[in-house]
Amino acid sequence: MTERWNRDQVLALAPDASSQKAAQGVSSPGKWSGAGVTADALWGECRGSGSKPYLACVDLSEPAYRCSCPSRKFPCKHALGLLLLWSAGGVPDAAEPADWAAEWLDRRRDRAARTAVRASAPAGGDDAGDGEAVTGGEAGAGRAGGAAVAAGPGPADARRAAQRERRVAAGLAELERWLADRVRQGLATSRRHDQWDDLAKRLVDAQAPAVAGAVSRLGAVLTGDDWPARLLGEYALLHLLAVAHRRLTPAADPAGTAVGPADATVGSVDPAVGPAGTAVGPADAGGGLDAALLRTVRERVGFPVAKEEVLAGEPVRDRWDVLGRRDTEHDRITARRVWLRGRSTGRAALVLSFAPVGQALDASLVTGTTLDADLAFYPGSCPLRALVAARHDHAPGVSAGPPPGSTVDGALDEVARALAADPWTDSWPVVLDAVVPAGSGLRALTGPDGALALHPACGTPWRLIAASGGHPLTVAAEWTPEGLRPLTAWDEEGRVIVL
Repeated sequence: MTERWNRDQVLALAPDASSQKAAQGVSSPGKWSGAGVTADALWGECRGSGSKPYLACVDLSEPAYRCSCPSRKFPCKHALGLLLLWSAGGVPDAAEPADWAAEWLDRRRDRAARTAVRASAPAGGDDAGDGEAVTGGEAGAGRAGGAAVAAGPGPADARRAAQRERRVAAGLAELERWLADRVRQGLATSRRHDQWDDLAKRLVDAQAPAVAGAVSRLGAVLTGDDWPARLLGEYALLHLLAVAHRRLTPAADPAGTAVGPADATVGSVDPAVGPAGTAVGPADAGGGLDAALLRTVRERVGFPVAKEEVLAGEPVRDRWDVLGRRDTEHDRITARRVWLRGRSTGRAALVLSFAPVGQALDASLVTGTTLDADLAFYPGSCPLRALVAARHDHAPGVSAGPPPGSTVDGALDEVARALAADPWTDSWPVVLDAVVPAGSGLRALTGPDGALALHPACGTPWRLIAASGGHPLTVAAEWTPEGLRPLTAWDEEGRVIVL
């Protein structure tokens, strides 16, 4: 039978803290009837305030959730409560799902089969469909990209693209001048937020949304005592991006035709290499390192990449450990970052999903589980962001024990190679082996060869301290320039502890 997820793994699926609390209120056996579990499905009927029970079902192979309640949260408290009951051993095994659950599961299988047929069809087929594997911003990008692939760029599209190129170039040229003025006048004049707000608006008008977002977040740098050094570092990265775009992007005439080659003198670095010599930032084999670096620069500026283009690349198959996830909110949009690492390749991956605040995010990757899957990586000089292109294990993701870890020095070496390939990298997943909380306030992870400080926002990591009890742990964390953000720990018995 399926290895049950533990309580931490289930609660980590909740969309918010209130859902976690509500789920625990409906996780007692007395609330449920007709519950059962097979190798890939979990179902049950939850008694509510109405005359009819709520029908909840979980497809464990994705996972995906279905409930007859009116909640707009995903998964709802009933699906979470059922999972909690299952994690506690309170759901009996069954040979077959209940009829209503089997009907929903069959519909999902049919949709998956149709999606696979469309994916294997020649270019130009409809890919919007009704599959459930892509959510939020990814789905929108996929539909837009599909239309472009089907129709091909026409003269009007070429004119619009050329117009955007000119706007972006002008916007980044203004950014270079603005940065030079700020440095010339001194950082003491940089504590007025209105100057950043005006520049961010102009960069939005110039169709460079990612750069505009980076400028709008500069105000957060002023909160620490070391704000001058941090602000100067942010200015330097923005300047590097503007100069890289200017030098690497071919010049274009008014009709949008390239008239000059890209300057190949900026950013020539060796491909990044991960643990045990595995590549984490290979150069693009077809276009060379400059082409891969240009793709990274354009993505950092805000040019979109169609989902179809990503999926058309060479996939990477491995057994991927789901290291953890973190949700952030900006401009009423919630972004979910799910970190993975391949067991054989040692390759790091980031799966992103987006949704308006209060709406469902992708919850298909369960922290602490391992899945056999193909990942398609976004192109660039240090590919990190990826899409789950195909799953090869139709059984639910199970825990294969702690992921392979590295020493503190090994993790720092990996981050350094990633930064050499993509200097705008602001986060990277690391797995540290045999570390314990230590240092001032126990706000560092210490191993035999050194220590890494935690992010100031983490405070004192009480849960990590309690899990360790002074004994070494395997800890997956998100590296940032300000410190580590612990995600998940594995104790000596291999138990998953979601942090």
